[in-house]
Amino acid sequence: QVQLVESGGGLVQAGGSLRLSCAASGLTFSRYNTGWFRQAPGKEREFVARISWSGGNTYYADSVKGRFTISRDNAKNTVYLQMNSLKPEDTAVYYCAADLRNRGLATTPVMYDYWGQGTQVTVSS
Repeated sequence: QVQLVESGGGLVQAGGSLRLSCAASGLTFSRYNTGWFRQAPGKEREFVARISWSGGNTYYADSVKGRFTISRDNAKNTVYLQMNSLKPEDTAVYYCAADLRNRGLATTPVMYDYWGQGTQVTVSS
């Protein structure tokens, strides 16, 4: 059974930092491109960042570029999202997802096959 479990969310003041983790079980995470998405209340799920299976290629949404960093430790079967200079508009539930087909640039939710349950990030002003 495949499971992706996010952790590391919480409440932080604007300008602060959080580091999210996504741990996989039942899946060899190192074989698959992985993405982070977020969904705020009343809004659609939106792309945040993506990392290739090897970790050698990353891509970010314009809204987080320069503030967020996606990385992975394949030995630990875990993907991370380091979030710095957080803003109130970053408040959302954050999800990680695995793309089993390793598409070149997967930025929409339908391109991902497995999802975690999400972790809440709240940024106060």
